[in-house]
Amino acid sequence: MALNSKVLLVGENHTSYLESGDVDELPLIFIHGFPFNNKMWEDQLIKFGVEYRCIAYDVRGHGSSEAGEVNFSIGLFAEDLIAIMDALKIEKAVIVGLSMGGYVAMKAIEKYSLRFAGLVLCDTQCVADTEEGKEKRKKTIGFIERNGLEVYADESLKNLFAPASFETKQQAVSFIHSTILNTPARTICRTLQALAERNETCTSLPQIDFPVLIVVGAEDKITSPEAARKMNGLIGGSELVIIPEAGHLSNLENPIQFNFHLKEFLKKLNHSNV
Repeated sequence: MALNSKVLLVGENHTSYLESGDVDELPLIFIHGFPFNNKMWEDQLIKFGVEYRCIAYDVRGHGSSEAGEVNFSIGLFAEDLIAIMDALKIEKAVIVGLSMGGYVAMKAIEKYSLRFAGLVLCDTQCVADTEEGKEKRKKTIGFIERNGLEVYADESLKNLFAPASFETKQQAVSFIHSTILNTPARTICRTLQALAERNETCTSLPQIDFPVLIVVGAEDKITSPEAARKMNGLIGGSELVIIPEAGHLSNLENPIQFNFHLKEFLKKLNHSNV
């Protein structure tokens, strides 16, 4: 399955994205976590492009997408998602969002729930940062501005992956390490500020009336299985899957299990509603 790398003009900025599959099939849109890019979804685009139209885009400022000068916010990223769907003439899609990608999807639901055919929330949560969390992000911004990304990247890896992944998934660890180092420091700092300022989305989750799958790594240190259970309790009819041998990056650490559960979820969707 070939992946096509493309560029789209969204507002005043160019957005890069990968695409696979037939344009007439059910669209799946993958949103990466922070501070990564669309390449973290390559395995899924290859596997699911056989049956679906798959799109993974770079969130503004990440990967090859232009950042623009507007202050970053999760609300802005949610508007970008809808603008991308409009530009690609996608009325409804299944959104698969990991970590920050889940924040973006849940924010978009508040205004644009009719654009969702289904939702997959991966290693994410609906709560806002605590005051302690906000202060930690503020300190991280200052540290990066003073010292650069090398130490930040090394420290991030410790929280992103399950301990065993450093031995069993060395290629994924190296990929994420290089991805962080290749993300502009300004983008990382601007996004950290956006993450700190985001609002909770828990109160809007009970209104969701389309199929939802919640996926979390059993060893996720950043957004715990408990956070996933909270969302599962708020979204009526949602499914919860805990992926073994995975931390915060379940699609990279245990792609076999991740892809299996995503495939089973997609089988149940009613394509006629798209």
